[in-house]
Amino acid sequence: MNKPVRLILLDEADSAYRNLNLTVGKQLKEGKENTEEVQLLRSIKQKLDFIKANPFYGANIPKALIPQEYVLRYGAKNLWRAELTNYWRMLYTIKGDQIEVICFVLDIINHRDYDKKFGYRKR
Repeated sequence: MNKPVRLILLDEADSAYRNLNLTVGKQLKEGKENTEEVQLLRSIKQKLDFIKANPFYGANIPKALIPQEYVLRYGAKNLWRAELTNYWRMLYTIKGDQIEVICFVLDIINHRDYDKKFGYRKR
């Protein structure tokens, strides 16, 4: 029997998602249907569906590379990366019990900020 999967967007991820929804709503009213923001929102929704179907969809980030910010702020013991359009990233952690699996989306960030967060490039 499969456990139900719940998705929760936290803090910055929730804020980024809500702001993106507002921006896309305005763009669609103006007849702009293929902007970068529209593509990004579609990509996020698609990846959220993939994660809901399979919480282990994304690439697992090794424990030694998990930024301390996520460990201290959210108690993240694992971190997964889903790649989005235009080199954006969605970072999430998986928690569960015998009843359900909960995927907490921690960040939706562009590639430059992702590199800085993980120390890949100093800018």
